[in-house]
Amino acid sequence: MRDALIAAAFRLFLERGYEQTTIEDIVTLAGVGRRSFFRYFPSKEDVVFPDHERCLADMTAFLAASGREHEPVRRVCDAARLVLLMYAENPSFSVQRYRLTKQVPGLRAYELSVVWRYERALADYLRGRFAGRPDGNLRADVIAAAVVAAHNNALRSWLRSDGQGDASATVDHALGYVHAAFGTAGTGPAPAPALSPVFPALPSGEGPDDVVVVVARRGTPLWRVVREIETTLDGD
Repeated sequence: MRDALIAAAFRLFLERGYEQTTIEDIVTLAGVGRRSFFRYFPSKEDVVFPDHERCLADMTAFLAASGREHEPVRRVCDAARLVLLMYAENPSFSVQRYRLTKQVPGLRAYELSVVWRYERALADYLRGRFAGRPDGNLRADVIAAAVVAAHNNALRSWLRSDGQGDASATVDHALGYVHAAFGTAGTGPAPAPALSPVFPALPSGEGPDDVVVVVARRGTPLWRVVREIETTLDGD
């Protein structure tokens, strides 16, 4: 019944548009009652993102099961991959949802709220791992934001390609940047551990593959950030 409601909703969204489709329309096409709809979905927005609650619960459980032997940055990168697996389970549906979300401002706002919850789950885990260390909370928030940004950049690239290609490889490459930058965060000056094959080695010498990280206060004008990047590159 849940799958039937999702299928009916997306058929109507594509035919009529999201705003023009009502819950009554969805249940009528699916051949069920309104109570059946609300048994599975609190709102019309939730039928567009049917698996995020499950994925968030899986991510939270995955992080909660972590031990002290798990390197924290690698662990949150692995947690982010759970989101990718959710999208990759049904590429055609994921691509349809991506296109629909781009067209409907309300869905974009809803999606941002979901992304924020993922980021908070990662940050909460990292705050626990960095507790008692200088700037531990700041490190946790910055790394969590970086993981989400890298994952979403790679995921959107895959969705824009209509779900073609190896999504895992694209996300692994993006998360590899995060791990290379922060993999020893909070552990002192020890060198970064060798990356496993799931984190491909990244160029570290001079050239177009260099990574520049700029830390700026919230609200800093973009021109000032750009000038700081240019100054850094010129100095090299």
